[in-house]
Parts: sequence; C-alpha cells; structure tokens
Amino acid sequence: MNEETEGAAPGHVRVRLDLSYDGKDFSGWAKQRTRRTVQGEIEDALRTVTRSSRTYELTVAGRTDAGVHARGQVAHVDLPLEVWDEHAERLLRRLAGRLPHDVRVWRAAEAPAGFNARFSAIWRRYAYRVTDHPGGVDPLLRGHVLWHDWELDVDAMNAASAGLVGEHDFAAYCKRREGATTIRTLQRLEWERGADGIVTAAVRADAFCHNMVRSLVGALLFVGDGHRPVEWPAKVLAAGVRDSAVHVVRPHGLTLEEVGYPADELLGERNRQARNKRTLGGADGCC
Repeated sequence: MNEETEGAAPGHVRVRLDLSYDGKDFSGWAKQRTRRTVQGEIEDALRTVTRSSRTYELTVAGRTDAGVHARGQVAHVDLPLEVWDEHAERLLRRLAGRLPHDVRVWRAAEAPAGFNARFSAIWRRYAYRVTDHPGGVDPLLRGHVLWHDWELDVDAMNAASAGLVGEHDFAAYCKRREGATTIRTLQRLEWERGADGIVTAAVRADAFCHNMVRSLVGALLFVGDGHRPVEWPAKVLAAGVRDSAVHVVRPHGLTLEEVGYPADELLGERNRQARNKRTLGGADGCC
C-alpha cells in the first residue's frame, strides 16, 4: 500500500504504530538503499517477526532528518488480515526482540476507519534543547542538547518568536522541494529555561517543511545572544527567500515529541482535506 491510499485494501487491516528512536546513528526516517534508517529497520523487523516473504511499507506522520530523535512518532502499516490475526497479540514483544536498541515500538493497534498516520494528523510538536552553560553540555545529555557558546536571553527569543506564529509562507526557513508547498500554520513557538539551565523550544505546527524547525531555532538563537534584533526573524520571514544569515542548527537537539489527531469520526475528513494543494488564505491543508 502507498501513502496516497485513503484506507487499507480489502483483506487488509491498517495498524497504527507508536514508536520512538534515538536518531544519532540513523540517516533519517526514510528508507535508503545503502544507509541505515528507522523505516528500514522497522520494516525489516516486521517482515522477520511475521515470517513474511514481502516487505510491508510504513507511512509515517513526519519524516525526520538524519540525527533527529523521536519520542512520539506515529506510523501505520497495512497488513493482510491473516497476518494480523496470527501475530497481533505477540507483535510488540517479538519486535522488541528483533529491533536494535535505538528504536522501539510501544503500541501496535488496529487503526480507526479513515486513519492515515501522515494525512490525518492535525499537528506535530517538536522540542529543541540547547544550553548556554559556559562549561558546555552535561556528558549524559550530549546527544540531545546543543551547546551555544553565548548567554541566551529567553525573553528576547520569545518576543521574536511571537512574530512568526500563524499561517505564513515559510520559504525563508525551509529547504525547497520541487512540487511541495512551504505554507504552514505555526501554532506555537515558545522558549523556556528549566531549573537545570537547559533552554527548550516548544514548536507546534500543522506540518513542517524541510529544515524548518532547525532554521527557526538558528535565527532565534542569534536574537537570544544579541547578534540580531528582536524584529529580525519576522523580517526574514516576510522577505520570503532563503537568507544566508539563517543558520540551520545541528540535528541532535531536535526531538519529535508528539503527533496530534482529531476525534475518530473526523479522521477521514482530515485525511481528505490534507491532500489539497495549499495556498495562503485557502483550504486548510498539511504537508
């Protein structure tokens, strides 16, 4: 089945998978012939534990780049009904025994009608973690926290973030892909310094284009350390073109925390809406 299919084909059942992974040693989510990826590992494990002769392709809520982590990723897979009936009860335990330790599947359940991991989602929430401690990053957190060698003003970063929230064309903060829109609705962008000194950005949108979160973080760190004024990130956004001054920060500080879906009875409609070509002020869409 491919991701354009609205539901499982006759004789198949759509299974929702909730999973997490440490992205350090993965070349991103999407399967590649010569590189280790999250999709590749899970599909290989699923084929092995179900003793299947074919690979069942996964559709994911949000494709993460190389080095990016996930705590609350969601995917779906369409399995033949007889395969699901035979393996459903023991699937999680068997996957745990087959998968490498840097990826885990926590839940596998028959999905409601109309569910599509990608197109039914109404938001994705990421966190980016950074520390400005002069001594650097706690060695136990080094794989998940960026060190920024300048003191950060969180209030200034929040003031700058406010000018980016809403529906905009984020072309200035995205790596363009042919045929893909860069219009997104940024629902939340807030910074908070924890008791441990780590500064965390909570970023939520209906969807994200390539490099969007890491580019936004890069721009806002320049505001936080005083190299750019509070108004600068919004001016870059309004210009609508990639700005060489916007630094795409390293991937290891970024984690996909959660994916949101509507009530079950609205899944199918959201699935259909999200496939529409998106324009500013036009039909609500995704991806």
